Amino acid sequence: MEINWIVIGIVAAIVIVVIVFTIRKNQKEKKKLTDLLNNDFKKAEKKRVDAEDSANEH
Repeated sequence: MEINWIVIGIVAAIVIVVIVFTIRKNQKEKKKLTDLLNNDFKKAEKKRVDAEDSANEH
């Protein structure tokens, strides 16, 4: 039985392409999620009055 190196090479190349595609897609999704989580919060109102903060007078 002879090893068909051409078929093995093609399969290996396809596997490498799929792995690279998956890694790049995951990096883009990770960046989107990081941006969403960093920018998707409401700033809490300051309840405590700082003596040094003159703009926080009631």
